[in-house]
Amino acid sequence: MDFSLSPRATELQKQVRDFMDTHVLPNERTYDEQLAEGDNPHQLPPIMLGLKERAREQGLWNLFMTHGEWGAGLTNLEYAPLAEEMGRSIIGNEVFNCSAPDTGNMELLSLFGSAQQQDRWLQPLLSAEIRSCFAMTEPDVASSDARNIRTRITRDGDEYVISGRKWYISGVLDPDCQLIILMGVSNPDAGSYRRQSMVLIPRSAPGVRVLRDLPVFGYVDRLGHGEVEFDDVRVPVDNILVGEGEGFALAQDRLGPGRMHYAMRAVGIAERALELMTRRVLEREAFGGPLASQGVVREWVARSRIEIDQLRLLVLKSAWLMDTVGNAAARMEVAAIKVAAVEVAHTVVSRAVQAFGAAGVSDDTVLARFFAVTRALRIADGPDEVHLRTVARIEMDKYREARL
Repeated sequence: MDFSLSPRATELQKQVRDFMDTHVLPNERTYDEQLAEGDNPHQLPPIMLGLKERAREQGLWNLFMTHGEWGAGLTNLEYAPLAEEMGRSIIGNEVFNCSAPDTGNMELLSLFGSAQQQDRWLQPLLSAEIRSCFAMTEPDVASSDARNIRTRITRDGDEYVISGRKWYISGVLDPDCQLIILMGVSNPDAGSYRRQSMVLIPRSAPGVRVLRDLPVFGYVDRLGHGEVEFDDVRVPVDNILVGEGEGFALAQDRLGPGRMHYAMRAVGIAERALELMTRRVLEREAFGGPLASQGVVREWVARSRIEIDQLRLLVLKSAWLMDTVGNAAARMEVAAIKVAAVEVAHTVVSRAVQAFGAAGVSDDTVLARFFAVTRALRIADGPDEVHLRTVARIEMDKYREARL
């Protein structure tokens, strides 16, 4: 395995790091203040518009797109360290137009969208003229098993009619959201993995109703996590993605790279938390000396360093496998990093919160927000248990085959 970066990727890594240090991290508080001052908690703060324009001018734009004519032409391995740099800030990914749920939606549209769908939706997303969301999770079923999905997609002549309820639909409350990619059941009598389809729904379509804005551990996200009712929403049959029965396969194609991106960014979160913790314990004094002199604190720092470096190597290996043998062949590694990355990030953030004491649970630092985000990500895009199940099944299959 060769994890070395190309000269171009090395230069991009430096550019992204410099941009984060110079423009993004110093403006985190301004971003929060502008959000608090506005009438709409989901309106894009002016500071973000300026940061996005500056990033685009420097060519630091759509770096996540590893295929097709629209991306930066990077491999997953080359993008990994860039995503780590972006992950050091809650707002980092959006600055470079590399934030979910748009990234997964753009990849779907670039790989599987028709020319008409790409012209209407993909191009504006690539330019950040609009935002989008992905509607899969439902409140009344265990959505970690896609076979449970109940939202119906019924054909009626030249239209599909969508009826159902989704929740934690990230991005649906953003005023710039114009596209909903929804997964629902189009043929309940088909096989377990051929029942589902994906349709493209304009956010403004009649019958789309946001019932409430859902917080995450008390935080109201800028993009908004909505509970949404679809009451006989009608769209043209041309709005189906690929075709009927393709929804499950499309979901796997979308979520695989998404899990990789989460893992890459989680390394950045953990690095930021370790930096904050280390600076804090060197500066803060208690019981006659700096906190850094306490053995338990030294262990926090040491274990965090070891765990982050181990995680980074696993992420790089997974990215390398996705590049060399494909997403399907790297399925176990992609499942493993989704568990390991968020677990490590949450553990390191928790140690940092402890080191900061009362300040760690306040909004005076980014740690409380990191704590909430990393805990929530152990559920998002499939809970840990689903991915552990995948890893265990693949591992045990090797020994079952050996016995035959």
